[in-house]
Amino acid sequence: MKAIFDTVSYSCSKIVTNSYSTSFSLASKMLSDSIRQDIYNIYGFVRFADEIVDTFHDYDKEKLFNDFEEEMYKAIENRISLNPILNAFQKTVHQYNINPELYEAFMKSMRLDLHKTKYLTDLEYKEYIYGSADVVGLMCLKVFVNGDQNKYDGLKESAMHLGSAFQKVNFLRDLKADYENLERTYFPNTDLNRLDEDSKLRIIKEIEDDFEKGLKGILKLPVEAKFGVYTAFIYYRKLLKKLKKTPSLEIKNARIRVPNYQKFGLLAKSYFDYRLNLI
Repeated sequence: MKAIFDTVSYSCSKIVTNSYSTSFSLASKMLSDSIRQDIYNIYGFVRFADEIVDTFHDYDKEKLFNDFEEEMYKAIENRISLNPILNAFQKTVHQYNINPELYEAFMKSMRLDLHKTKYLTDLEYKEYIYGSADVVGLMCLKVFVNGDQNKYDGLKESAMHLGSAFQKVNFLRDLKADYENLERTYFPNTDLNRLDEDSKLRIIKEIEDDFEKGLKGILKLPVEAKFGVYTAFIYYRKLLKKLKKTPSLEIKNARIRVPNYQKFGLLAKSYFDYRLNLI
């Protein structure tokens, strides 16, 4: 029975989420049971694509990526794939009528990571962030609103700002790894060899603006999603505050993180905010 294979596929997506991201996994656990698995399905898909371009250095990454993309289209067309991650993803795509433009834009940005190492203009930077982060937020939003197009349209802009904020925090946190291991720089008009406090604060101000706009959307999310998304928001905002307090030289030379004990403290804070109707 295909139901057994589907169950195995969903379990694989959950394992990928729990294995690759403690923070996203923790936030996902705060979502309602009715939508949690579909968020795992989306995360498993985007994580595998990202891993191909970021970590499989001893293999032909372009061929792996081409094969994965071809399998993705076949999975969605045939409503089945022997790749359990893609089998789980196609189920969520069809259930919530996710627009092909979203996952196609994501794959376009991931493909850029195969060769492109610098983003010299604001347009290039924004297009990459849209494809690598904003559309992931929009795919999740489709699940959060149970496919309701009117609700989706009303929350779309704030979801994009929140996705942008998360991605830009990742960029700032991972400056050292991206630059030294992958030779990538994402922030335009910023010389990472001479990153100073003014440049760092300019980037942080941009992220803070995105967070402010993103929070407005969180407040309007359905109850099934609000607590989980707010938990992720609290975590990333804490990470941004740590980056703001960290000297620019240290950001270039070390990966700033939030310890697990602080993550659980942030979870407690978000829970009390939620229970007291502060969000």
